[in-house]
Amino acid sequence: MIRTIVFAGDVMTGRGIDQALPCPGDPSLHEPGERDARTYLKLAEAAGGPVGPLALHEIWGDALGELARVRPQAVVVNLETSITTSDDWCREKEVHYRMHPANVGCLAAAGIDVAVLANNHVMDWGRAGLLDTLDSLAGIGIRSAGAGRDQQEASRPAVVELGEGRGGRLVVWGVGSTTSGIPASWRAGRRLPGIELLPNLSATTASRLCKRANAQRRDGDLAVVSIHWGTNWGHDVPAEFRSFAHRLIDAGIDVVHGHSSHHVRPIEVYRDRLILYGCGDFLDDYEGISGHESWRADLAVMFLVMVDAVGRLEGVRMVPFRMQRFRLRRAGDDDCRWLAATLSRTSEPFGCRVEFAADAVGPLRLTQAQSRSITV
Repeated sequence: MIRTIVFAGDVMTGRGIDQALPCPGDPSLHEPGERDARTYLKLAEAAGGPVGPLALHEIWGDALGELARVRPQAVVVNLETSITTSDDWCREKEVHYRMHPANVGCLAAAGIDVAVLANNHVMDWGRAGLLDTLDSLAGIGIRSAGAGRDQQEASRPAVVELGEGRGGRLVVWGVGSTTSGIPASWRAGRRLPGIELLPNLSATTASRLCKRANAQRRDGDLAVVSIHWGTNWGHDVPAEFRSFAHRLIDAGIDVVHGHSSHHVRPIEVYRDRLILYGCGDFLDDYEGISGHESWRADLAVMFLVMVDAVGRLEGVRMVPFRMQRFRLRRAGDDDCRWLAATLSRTSEPFGCRVEFAADAVGPLRLTQAQSRSITV
């Protein structure tokens, strides 16, 4: 029995994208150089042409057709936006993302099953903003992980039934690291809304996380730790990140779903389990912003991850998109080749390569230079 799960990185539907959706919220910002979210909409239009207004489903563009074709058992993303009308902006941060609750249907339009919230933007508009976000997601049937009304809820995994009979469950624990810029004050408490923030990336922390996970999982579950860590730019993977990911898998986790960087980072297969060190942004409002073009943050990747009944990796295909006019468009062959070459170069130290294979399954395919081969 092969199960296909779609993983994607940061979904940032606030700020400029929110202004292009049917019910834009208050555009007020508190950034050092910008006070109006509509500026990001104007930048995108200057770069690519008219953007909106957009229907709720339109931001996903060609990704909707891909999801309909693949028909995955579940879709998991990191939702890096507060869904709220709160004005209680976080003074500890310079950039704040929020989407009006009336636009939350854009997330349902993509069939998202799990929204991970343990990140550095979900509480941009205070604890009230987090509570609004939790209510909005629950209202449209999207499960959340990594944040809650108290520490107990924040540490609780999101659970998705993968099918009738022996299909098992997808169980996702969301956790955040201060290495991604999450303020320490956002940690959930006994009676305090917040996120599941790791104290560090030590062996002790990994052991405690896995002990809790193993106490909650059942036979046949696909266990995922979704972690927000690291800087926005760069392909380097710190040694402590790799050690932490390995310890999670050694203790029984099947997939490590990393995110925070604006572009994709290396991929590793360790003991026949998948580690995505950074999935990159999947949706953002950076179109038209200059300064980091060489990293190709305009390329978004949908990871089609195939695992067997015991969580062993059977294959990974990647579908690249480009953000154009706040819509995801299938990337062309040249972009796919560039991405394959970049991922191969950066993942080679981890024993993996990415090949360009323009076929109906997915343009990019993960292969291993070490250990057993991955089939599709």
